[in-house]
Amino acid sequence: MLEIYAIKIDQGKHVSDFERLLGYVDSDKQVSIKRFRMIDDANRALFGNLLIRYLICKKIGIRNEDIHFEKNEFGKPYLLNNVDFHFNISHSGGWIVCATDSMPVGIDVETIKTVDLKLAERFFSKIEFSFISSKKEADRLDHFIEIWTLKESYIKACGKGLSIPLDSFAIKIDSNNILIETENELKECFFKRYHIDNGYKMAVCSLQSIFPENVAIVSVDELSGFFSF
Repeated sequence: MLEIYAIKIDQGKHVSDFERLLGYVDSDKQVSIKRFRMIDDANRALFGNLLIRYLICKKIGIRNEDIHFEKNEFGKPYLLNNVDFHFNISHSGGWIVCATDSMPVGIDVETIKTVDLKLAERFFSKIEFSFISSKKEADRLDHFIEIWTLKESYIKACGKGLSIPLDSFAIKIDSNNILIETENELKECFFKRYHIDNGYKMAVCSLQSIFPENVAIVSVDELSGFFSF
């Protein structure tokens, strides 16, 4: 069953027990987290990893120390020795989101910030660029980010990363219906947009048509407390 979780962190602040919590992720991940120069990047990477570990412990009953991740040839992580558990993580700004399912799933969250809309003409399909261009100028950025999250969620559900060109498929939004036009391997999929916070866009791509109505919020204190034992 598809479930969606999120945690919000304070931006620009050191997590008081950062070093302690870092000890609950594997050594390779610790090294990569410590490489980040920006506090926010390190916090997002740490809490993204802790969040999926927390969910695995809760859902599957595996002890944290027994959790082992591998990556496919395109770099998408998966839980070793458990083919029925799929997950995907995304983070932007103060939000970290995670989708879990028994089938491949993709999720993306993005902060709405100014970008050069010429990127849509360069990287999106003609259908998508035409859709964005048809909107009022003041609304184009909002629609650009919305389509971006939908496209990212699809690519992540495919599990092949940017080996799938952004213009190799088209997202078509018609009122509340979201369709995909593609010659890629994954053709039967479903989308849902979520409002997680003002100033953000979020989308999920699933191989199943049933989505949860809401995102389950996990607090920093709850996550930190779980790893205190």
